[in-house]
Amino acid sequence: MISVIVAGGGTAGHIEPALAVADALRRLDDSIRVTALGTERGLETRLVPERGYPLELIPPVPLPRKPTADLLRLPGRVRASVARTRAVIDAVEADVIVGFGGYVALPAYLAAGQGSLRRRRKVPVVVHEANAKAGIANKVGARRAARVLAAVPDSGLAGAQVVGIPVRDSITTLDRAALRAEARAHFGLPAEGTVLLVFGGSQGARSLNDAVSGAAAQLAAAGISVLHAHGPKNTLEVATGAESLATESGAGAPYVAVPYLSRMDLAYAAADAVVCRSGAMTVAEVSAVGLPAFYVPLAHGNGEQELNARPVVRQGGGRIVPDSELTPKYVIDEVIPLLMDPSRLTEMGRAAAGAGHRDAADAVARIVLEVAGG
Repeated sequence: MISVIVAGGGTAGHIEPALAVADALRRLDDSIRVTALGTERGLETRLVPERGYPLELIPPVPLPRKPTADLLRLPGRVRASVARTRAVIDAVEADVIVGFGGYVALPAYLAAGQGSLRRRRKVPVVVHEANAKAGIANKVGARRAARVLAAVPDSGLAGAQVVGIPVRDSITTLDRAALRAEARAHFGLPAEGTVLLVFGGSQGARSLNDAVSGAAAQLAAAGISVLHAHGPKNTLEVATGAESLATESGAGAPYVAVPYLSRMDLAYAAADAVVCRSGAMTVAEVSAVGLPAFYVPLAHGNGEQELNARPVVRQGGGRIVPDSELTPKYVIDEVIPLLMDPSRLTEMGRAAAGAGHRDAADAVARIVLEVAGG
């Protein structure tokens, strides 16, 4: 039996690629033992058990970005986390570790390079970088990795093989046309007409919420229905009457606002276009299903969200909108006209689908097995 540890905790952007690879490994050989590493503070405590994989928790090792007291505590935290991770490696008799960056990956990379009383040999590592700019953890892991993989070229990891981002099978095999009627009925959307999907990640995004809801009346008047996930901690105010405003044909154009979308496959199937952030996982999924998108990069960080979206935009599958420029006026002047042009939407959808790597999860799984066997 081959034993694989996937290390990608904290955010969905780290967890979902890890679980997509875990699923791909199981498809290749259902005898493979897959164990996920995580911390008690990450989304993995919910997502990993839901997907049917055992989860081993280790102490988190956040890397301070400024010289504070936390920086002095860092060496001790690293040692404790590495020791716990090494214990997990020995317990599951890991043959290979696949890391996806973040708090969980760094201790995994360091522990893999250590021997132990039970297992003298080091454990080989495969590193996957989803973002256009590699993080610290993956830069450390890449130095000793057996294979280094990346979603896009020029990620900052020397010699990385570009494979795309592993995406779950339910997304890569999604037949939007076949599911369209079921998806729209699920969300209470009209069977006919155009639907705009809006989401800002698992927590929502206020700028997206304000801009699109601020144009609700104009969207409804144009016959465009909206499915808007505003985030569990946010609320959304829609202009009075806009949610039920009728078009000239008499069909309703509702504005459906929900805190969270647990069925993203149905959300994608219901939609004709998307307004969203441009995290690596979001770009991978939206392009994989062939949806035209207005990507609104998060204004904070080092600009990696804009870089994530550029390859799809270069292919003609989307547009990048600076966060400060996404306003109700932009939605009225730019988003609505595009949604009213079916031929343009179709063209952009084809371009988006052509920009993705739909087989990334299987490609990474095969590489993992090669490294484990070697």
